[in-house]
Amino acid sequence: MEVPVVSPVLTAAGSSPDPVTFQDAQESATDAAGWVRENWSDWLGVGLRIVMIVVIALVLRQVVRRTITRFIARMNRPGENAATTALGGLLVNAERRRQRSEAIGSVLRSVASFLILGTAALMVLSTFKINLAPLLASAGVAGVAIGFGARNLVTDFLSGVFMILEDQYGVGDTIDAGVASGEVIEVGLRVTKLRGDNGEIWYIRNGEVKRIGNLSQGWATAGVDVTVKADEDLDKVKATLASVAEAMSKEEPWSERLWGPVETLGLDSVLLDSMVVRVAARTMPGQAVAVERELRWRIKHAFDKEGISIVGGMPVSSPAADGSDPEAGVAAPSAYASATSPQSLNASPLPPQTPLQK
Repeated sequence: MEVPVVSPVLTAAGSSPDPVTFQDAQESATDAAGWVRENWSDWLGVGLRIVMIVVIALVLRQVVRRTITRFIARMNRPGENAATTALGGLLVNAERRRQRSEAIGSVLRSVASFLILGTAALMVLSTFKINLAPLLASAGVAGVAIGFGARNLVTDFLSGVFMILEDQYGVGDTIDAGVASGEVIEVGLRVTKLRGDNGEIWYIRNGEVKRIGNLSQGWATAGVDVTVKADEDLDKVKATLASVAEAMSKEEPWSERLWGPVETLGLDSVLLDSMVVRVAARTMPGQAVAVERELRWRIKHAFDKEGISIVGGMPVSSPAADGSDPEAGVAAPSAYASATSPQSLNASPLPPQTPLQK
């Protein structure tokens, strides 16, 4: 005999509760168990798929980052390995090679992590039967909006990446960026910091740099123009300059700063009362100004010993030297300087006439 089970929920006010039998409860439990039995394999498959995606993404990310790190370490290694790589052959200074390679490695690792983890997140969402089309469309629209709003930031970032990849300048270089010039103290993907000649620090956005003049790469040229009288002996002038160059090339620290002999290039210009002799030398990067100052110093001392006069600028004449009267060039006083002279009286305006008294 079946015992009716009274339901605690009333279907309507004043109505009697619907009896739920034990058989109905048993059937509901059976249906739930069957539904679980039918779908547990799908749930297990989805869970395993998610775990596999996450594990593979993390392992792949670690492998890629380690590969990039090894590649950067190989670039920093001195010797034949660094010289044979595509990027290492362009680098000269070890510290500069390290700084540039670390910046490149940081960018590559960040890009690899973003791509791998982003792809894994989309694959996880797809396992839950989520339609990714609206999500991707929204992301595309948001990306376009952000790109238009932050185009200056994107421009600065891309310019910084190419500046680092192309090795346009590095820390310690003296550059002329157009908007500012000075020594590079920090190279970033968005901003480059320069220290000017007066000690000020310039923050330059990489996207605003249209041209770069690097004064610290390769070599520099030191040039000095020596102006002498037109009647000086050119052979004597050339021999004196040659002795100055030879003595300077044998002394420290100028022997290291000079990367070539100091050459007398010849006459740069010839005037009626003077002529200009051009002297030039190839120097270390950034040492051209110091070499030019030292050359002028030594040339002046050598010319004084040899009796060669250096001319230039406005000629200065001494009155005592030629014996001329310093008042000879003073003009005679004008007749208008005297108030009682006839010229001054004729040139002065007439006084106002007073009315006649009756």
